[in-house]
Amino acid sequence: MERLRGALDFCIRHQTVLGYSIVSLLTAASEYIFSSVAFKCPCNSGNMLYGSVFLLVPAFILLLLGYMVNTRTWRLLTGSCTPEKCRDGRPKGTCARYCQVLVPVTARALVAPLTWIAVALLSTNFYVCAASGNSLIKHLICKDQEQECQNLLIKIPCDEKLSTSLSSEFLSLRAQSQLIGWFLIASILTVALISTCVSRCCSPVSYLQLKFWKIYSKKEQELFEIKAKEHATKLAEINTNCFFEATDPAPFHTPSNEDWKKISSLYTFNSREQYYSMIHKYVNTNRGNSTKFEEGGQNPTVLEFVDETHAIDSGF
Repeated sequence: MERLRGALDFCIRHQTVLGYSIVSLLTAASEYIFSSVAFKCPCNSGNMLYGSVFLLVPAFILLLLGYMVNTRTWRLLTGSCTPEKCRDGRPKGTCARYCQVLVPVTARALVAPLTWIAVALLSTNFYVCAASGNSLIKHLICKDQEQECQNLLIKIPCDEKLSTSLSSEFLSLRAQSQLIGWFLIASILTVALISTCVSRCCSPVSYLQLKFWKIYSKKEQELFEIKAKEHATKLAEINTNCFFEATDPAPFHTPSNEDWKKISSLYTFNSREQYYSMIHKYVNTNRGNSTKFEEGGQNPTVLEFVDETHAIDSGF
């Protein structure tokens, strides 16, 4: 039991890293299945299109799914185009605000697509098929040779032995694919490390306070889910009973539309009035009626976890 509890604690502490690892493993497994089962290079003039589609289109689909399952995307967009806001015009700083939120969202959404492309390049099948039909590759390999060389080139994905008949001065298509794949992986890890270092260096709070903040955010979300379910259940029971019993409902307080909007807005950090969430800010500013509630601030990427909820809990 102690070992099980320790394993659960480890998973909770490293849930972000484990989540990315699971996504990467599933993506790699999917690529292997596609490459082994579904992919069959036509070995004709359609090589370029066919190989490129298998290399890039699944990555694009994974990118779209990455946006769809990220709750910050919907928290940013929900209610942003209401008639009232359109009538009032675009608020100052809206574009900058959208970019500030979408950049980290895009970075997270790119994990699966880049994993797909990197694994596909290392397995070489998609790239070899696409490159064998590329006009630039044809020119480099068959520059002083006849049309027969180009005809042989597009048949390489179906017969590896043909590559020995072509120019030995040029790297094989499989070698090219693997080199590009390793370069892509190294570039991704380098950018991820640099961005993480910069984000942590610019953190507005210390290491231990950041750790406490994450614990608070997680517990607040858990309690919010429990309380919301209890409140919704009680309200549903009252309305259902009144419907069947033909009685008037007793007074029952439910947050107003304005209250929901206030706590649903994206969190901004203000060093002068520090709050750990929008609910925390709402409660301590006279239910959001104080001028302090409207005060903006900065939204450091290191604190983006404040607006995040688990996809399973939120329904996205």
